[in-house]
Amino acid sequence: MSWLVQPRLVNDPFSDPGVYLDFRFGRRALLFDLGDVTALSARELMRVSHVFVSHAHMDHFAGFDRLLRVCLHRSQALHLVGPPGLAEQVGYRLRSYTWNLLNDESADFRLVVSIFADERIRRRVEFRARDAFRRRDTPAPDLGPGRVLDEEQFYVAAATLDHGIPCLAFALVETMRVNVWRGALDTLGLPVGPWLDEAKRAVRLDLPDDTQIQVTGEVTPTLGELKADVLRAGPGQRIAYVTDAVYSEDNVSRILRLAEGADQLFIETAFLDEDAELAACKYHLTARQAGRIARRAEARHLVPFHFSTRYLDRPQALAQEAKQAFTDAA
Repeated sequence: MSWLVQPRLVNDPFSDPGVYLDFRFGRRALLFDLGDVTALSARELMRVSHVFVSHAHMDHFAGFDRLLRVCLHRSQALHLVGPPGLAEQVGYRLRSYTWNLLNDESADFRLVVSIFADERIRRRVEFRARDAFRRRDTPAPDLGPGRVLDEEQFYVAAATLDHGIPCLAFALVETMRVNVWRGALDTLGLPVGPWLDEAKRAVRLDLPDDTQIQVTGEVTPTLGELKADVLRAGPGQRIAYVTDAVYSEDNVSRILRLAEGADQLFIETAFLDEDAELAACKYHLTARQAGRIARRAEARHLVPFHFSTRYLDRPQALAQEAKQAFTDAA
């Protein structure tokens, strides 16, 4: 079965952290964190609809200006989700520029900033280009505990971790994966087309098997017939992103709930375990701690990142220690 999104690190593990999640069958992408994004093309950045910011340290937020510049003249809104303080920080960045060329004839571009605290979105702020990016408070959506985005095909969950300040971890969770058996389409003489999206949607909504799906004007198979021969449903994809967190019982518990059974777990491995004391002082994980967390979460694949540059002379050491702890059954 094919994945809903294809995730990849934006930069090499020694550079600014961030994951780009590219939707396979739609001109859309998400970002986990917003550090240096010069590795992403303007075309890739234009696809971004939502950015989930762990916290506003420079290496996690310095790419804001480039993303804004690329998206400034599009009509689609850009959503940012982050911890308390992010709305004010976005406002400061916007006020540092002169916007005298923006007016009622400008593209109706909006920046929407949602604040996650106490396990829910608590505030939402909007900045509109046609209003020279003046701040407006808007109603916060009630998505339920732990959720920061909720759509038909997937949702994004968040957890607050301790990094000396609140730092968010995120997970994209596909609600159900529905794939098309192309061989069956050919056998039944059914064409590829938009009707397949409607059929997949009907499966996700658990509509009755006798629901008719309009393929062509004369061809209307039932959903049950399509489920028997053409459509294959299975567990959805889960991608977790964890960065900048001290190794503590509470943090580990929150990470395990968020990352349980993740197909891919992107997790920081800032220090070697020989420097565990330094890692604790800096509120970061060691590679061994990260690997053990990934094993306890029963993640299928571990992606270590956010390496401290103190190990540039040993570029493989952090990944090796993390993966050893991940695969060690002891």
